[in-house]
Amino acid sequence: MKKIVLLSTILLLLTGCSVVRLSDSNIEKNIDTIMTEKVNLHNVHYDGYKYYLPKGINFVSKEDFNAILKDSHNNKYYLYVDVIGYYHKIKNSYEENYDLYLSKKLKYNKKNGYIQIEEINSKYFIQYVFNYVKIEAYVSKEDLNDAVINISYILRSIKYNDKVLESLVGENVLDYKEVEYNLFKADSTKESFLDVVEREETDKYKKDIEDEKIELED
Repeated sequence: MKKIVLLSTILLLLTGCSVVRLSDSNIEKNIDTIMTEKVNLHNVHYDGYKYYLPKGINFVSKEDFNAILKDSHNNKYYLYVDVIGYYHKIKNSYEENYDLYLSKKLKYNKKNGYIQIEEINSKYFIQYVFNYVKIEAYVSKEDLNDAVINISYILRSIKYNDKVLESLVGENVLDYKEVEYNLFKADSTKESFLDVVEREETDKYKKDIEDEKIELED
């Protein structure tokens, strides 16, 4: 009887006939594989920028340059497009922290960023920045690799429209003088992000309780 050992996941991309092999466990290798590929896929278009959402990723909500996405495992990704940082070409000041699960500066195709993964309460807090877009997620160990792969595809695809952004920022349509947020400070949203996750889980629990009450009353 033959034993079949699954060494890697094989994904067929919509970029010609190229096949990309992704590891089942090596996060850094997967990032390198995805980010080194040059693609031009976009299925989300907004004023000043566009990007690609992989299959299985859907919008929960969007407001201005922020969006909440959800994957097939019901993990939420919190996305922020820093058009101000892009417009002013803020430099990557991220410092790697080797005490964390993963902390690494990234540079691909003349664009840069970082990925930081921290284990918190038996789950993993992902902060992933590339090309002036930040995506955060808080996932279980079994979903960690898939989440990083999904985020890598999104961040790789970011493309800006300089003329539109010049109009938005240059004419003060965006009040950028009041914006002090810096994507390259990895701890800049950690507390608020986890607070949001905890609040959403609490609100969901309260809603479930209310729904149960309604059903009992009926």
